[in-house]
Amino acid sequence: MKFKNSDEILAAIEPLASSMGIEIVEIEAKVTKEPYITIYIDTEDGVDLDTCEKFHNAVDPVLDEIDASNGAAYTLNVSSPGLDRPLKTDRDFERRLGLDVEVKLYAPLKGVKYFEGVLENYDGNNVTIKLQSGEELKLPLARIAKINEAVRFD
Repeated sequence: MKFKNSDEILAAIEPLASSMGIEIVEIEAKVTKEPYITIYIDTEDGVDLDTCEKFHNAVDPVLDEIDASNGAAYTLNVSSPGLDRPLKTDRDFERRLGLDVEVKLYAPLKGVKYFEGVLENYDGNNVTIKLQSGEELKLPLARIAKINEAVRFD
């Protein structure tokens, strides 16, 4: 069994998602004992169960039409990417400018691999975060293992 590649799937479902006010964050297609396609979605107002269900029902026939699994059985999942999802796209970074982020590096910088601060700038190759101390760190994306919006439970 082999799924169509994520770009082909995205091209087929993006117009539908856009018409529903939904952003496709990521498509994960895995061939395991129980093959699946998971589509992670977001909206301006966040994602709830009703949104996932509506999109699931709308996208299922589109995936059947393009034969996303080349005739094999699979499970379709539609999900929110979660509160602590990594920032990956330009849009992810741009939407979080001015917000608190958590950054984990592959290798220590000044003896530290984890930073929290305000996302001040993003240029496609680097991010600048302002630490609580007021210090600004410019970090190349290639050094960042994971960056996500900081989750606060006040």
